[in-house]
Amino acid sequence: MLDLKFIRAHPELVREGARKKRIACDVDGLLALDEEARGLGQAIDALRAEQNTLGRLVAKAGAEEKPALLARLAQLKQELTSREEVHKRLQAEIREKLLRVPNVPADDVPEGRDDGDNVELSRWGEPTRFDFEPLDHVALAEAQGWLDIERGARLSGSRNYVLRGDLSLLEGAVLRYALDLMVGKGFVPLSVPTLVRSEVMVGTGYFPGGEEQAYRCDERDDLCLVGTAEVPVTALHQGEILPLEDLPLRFVALSSCYRREAGAAGKDTRGLYRVHQFQKVEQVVIDVADPARSLEHHRSILANAEELLRSLELPYRVVNVCGGDLGAPQVQKFDIETWMPSRGGYGETHSASRFHDFQARRLELRYRERKEAGGKVHFCHTLNNTVAASARMLIALLENHQQEDGSVRVPAPLVPYLRGRESLGRAVR
Repeated sequence: MLDLKFIRAHPELVREGARKKRIACDVDGLLALDEEARGLGQAIDALRAEQNTLGRLVAKAGAEEKPALLARLAQLKQELTSREEVHKRLQAEIREKLLRVPNVPADDVPEGRDDGDNVELSRWGEPTRFDFEPLDHVALAEAQGWLDIERGARLSGSRNYVLRGDLSLLEGAVLRYALDLMVGKGFVPLSVPTLVRSEVMVGTGYFPGGEEQAYRCDERDDLCLVGTAEVPVTALHQGEILPLEDLPLRFVALSSCYRREAGAAGKDTRGLYRVHQFQKVEQVVIDVADPARSLEHHRSILANAEELLRSLELPYRVVNVCGGDLGAPQVQKFDIETWMPSRGGYGETHSASRFHDFQARRLELRYRERKEAGGKVHFCHTLNNTVAASARMLIALLENHQQEDGSVRVPAPLVPYLRGRESLGRAVR
C-alpha cells in the first residue's frame, strides 16, 4: 500500500505507474474521498472543541443558562454521532481504494503488455544439444514409472500428479540442496503454516485482486492456502516494531504451494509446467527503508538463485519484467527462465521481487531507529525470490540431463542427497 501523503503529493507519478502496469486505478476518486474525509475530520474536531467548551460552561452555569447549554450539548452529541459514522464509512472506502492502488514501478522497468515484452538482461550456458532424439519430461518420467498423471487427476482433478520412486527422491534432493545452500549463506530456516488468514493475503498484496488464483477454505475459518511461502514468512512479524540491530532479517522456507491457475485453461496443459500443487524453497529479506540497500538485496537474492542453477548445470537467462507483466505490489521483478528442451525455449522458474514498503505498510511491519538518531519508527522494505520450485526444476533437470538410454544424469551437488547415485533410472530405449 502506498502512503496516502505520497499519493497526494505525486498523483501523476501514481497514475503513470498504474498505466505502465496496465492496472485500473481510480486515483482521482481516491483523492476526492480523501479531501472529503479530511474536511469532515476538521468539522468533527470543531464540534468536539465546542462540546468541551460547553461542558466546562455547564459546570459553572446558573439555573437560567443551564437548560440551553444542555440542549446544545445534546444537539452536538447527535451531530457528532452522525458525522463520525459518515467519517468512518469514508475511511473504509479510502482504505478499499488504497488497497487497489499499485506500487510505482522503478524507472528501468520496461514498457510492455505481457511476458513477451520482458527484456533479457543476461544469459548463462548454451541450450542443451543432443546427438539423439530427446524425450520431454512426461515421456521420460512415464517410461521410468516415475510420473502418474492419470491417478493424480483421479485423486484431485486436472493439473495434479503423483511422483514415484526416483523422481520423488530427486524432488526431495533438489529442495534439500536449495535449503542447505541458503542456510549456508546465513538465511534462517523456517517451517511455516501454508494456511493463513485472509488479512495476511491482504497484507502481502495478494488480495484484493488475486482472489481467483487462491484456494480459499470455508468462510467459517477465513483461511487460504498460500501460493508461496513468501506470504507467511513476510507476515511473520506483522504488527511489530523491530529493533534496528535485528535487521536485515533473512529467512528461507520450504513449503507446499497451491495455485488455481485461473485463466490458464488450455495453456501449458501437458506435464508439470503449470500445476495446482508443488513444493518450493523461498528466500525473504526484511530490512530498513533504504532504496539503494533494497536494490543491493535484490541483486543478491537473484545471484543466489543463479548460483543454484549454475551448480546444477542448467542453462538460463535473466529478464527484466515489463510493466504489464509486473504485479501490483512490486517495484521491480527479475525472472529467471531456465532452458527446457521440450519447449524449445526458456521457461520461468524463479521470480525475484522488491516491494520497498508496500507490503510493510499493509502488515504494519516496522522498525525503530536508534535513540541517538531520533528513535523514529519507519516501515520496513521487503524482498523475496524463489530458490527452487520443484515441478519446474524437475522439468529442467530431467530434460537437460537425460541420457540416450532414457536414464538421467545426476548433477554433482545432488549426488550426496541421493546416496551417492550419479544416475537415476534404467535403460528404457
